[in-house]
Amino acid sequence: MSARHYSLWLLARRSLRQHALSTFVTALSLALASGLVMAVLAIGAQSRTAFTIESTPFDAVLGARGSQLQLVLNSVFHLETSPGNLPWSTYTEIKTRPGVRAAVPYAVGDNWRGFRVVGTDAQMFDERVLGPRTPKLAAGRIFDDTLREAVLGSFVASRTGARVGDEIHPAHGVDEGHDHDEDYMIVGVLAPTNTPLDRCVWIPIEGMFRMGGHVLRGTGEEFHAEPGEAIPDEVKEVSAVLLAFTTPQVGLELDREINKSGKDATLAWPIARVMAELFDKLGWMNRVLVLVAGLTVLVGAASIVASLYDAMHQRRRELAILRALGARRGQLSAVVVLEATTIAALGALGGFVVYFVILLVASGILRAQTGVVLDPAQFDLALVLVPAGLVLLGALCGAIPAWKAYRVEVADDLAPTS
Repeated sequence: MSARHYSLWLLARRSLRQHALSTFVTALSLALASGLVMAVLAIGAQSRTAFTIESTPFDAVLGARGSQLQLVLNSVFHLETSPGNLPWSTYTEIKTRPGVRAAVPYAVGDNWRGFRVVGTDAQMFDERVLGPRTPKLAAGRIFDDTLREAVLGSFVASRTGARVGDEIHPAHGVDEGHDHDEDYMIVGVLAPTNTPLDRCVWIPIEGMFRMGGHVLRGTGEEFHAEPGEAIPDEVKEVSAVLLAFTTPQVGLELDREINKSGKDATLAWPIARVMAELFDKLGWMNRVLVLVAGLTVLVGAASIVASLYDAMHQRRRELAILRALGARRGQLSAVVVLEATTIAALGALGGFVVYFVILLVASGILRAQTGVVLDPAQFDLALVLVPAGLVLLGALCGAIPAWKAYRVEVADDLAPTS
């Protein structure tokens, strides 16, 4: 830094210290605004990726006739109620279909301490079936399909403090309800996947069929499973079947066959498209938040103009003295622009603090509600563009008071005031 530039910086720093309160308030408002803008953009981008691409290792969900979105939210994100059941024969037929790499049955409708209990089979945890995105064990083992055993998702285990060897009693319903008589031994805990799988209690689907109070209606008539009695396949039902395909062509064929020609079931395929449509419908909310945050930035920028313009009026005599001592008009204007840029830069730095706080809070809420985890440290282009744009805006805002400083006349402003 040259001596001239350093002297300009000393003048700017002295002025900012003299007006420390207004500098702090203005920088704080800019920090809140820029942090909010970055957080809204980053949360929107990360959420869309997590919900449309990274949420599940499956390609499609087969379920009862109804809404594809409801089917995905219930089966993949465990948020909605089930749209209904399918007969077991539908599951056995679809799993033998050419091009279907994996077909995993789900039976839902119970909870344990507010977490969804999902009945499925051991292939849900078989890497040979689902590939590299298969949930891995952190402790214990996978349940035996014929025993009353359970595997907890990582979030369930961390929130409840349950460990391998403990017993649990599922309750009827997805939120509240009376406890079933059956107890299940925890035999495993899954490693974190940062997906909705972390928020589930996994039990054998046979155990779900035999849970007290559960009724099977696969034949149209009620069937109650008795202890020690085999359950005929024709009476069994599934809430959904999670599907993985060898090629997208298989999905196209099933979509045409089930959704466009059939009347008994719904195929939500691809899962990413179903969730992307939801984000598109709710995109206006994200745009409104960005607009509000942008207006806050403009208000902060206007406060820079107001505070510096007022400061120029108070500092006319000081500026006139500097002019009399040899300072050029351009140097005084540069000092004012440097002050504005410094305030904006302080706001941009503070914006990162606001951004990380918002991301941490939002990540905790989103994980608790859906199992999806946001990463505050993940790079987003907004983390570069927003601070850079804010600093540039600050420099532009300094142009108006800088022009006032440029027009200071030595003779007029050094004249006696009385």
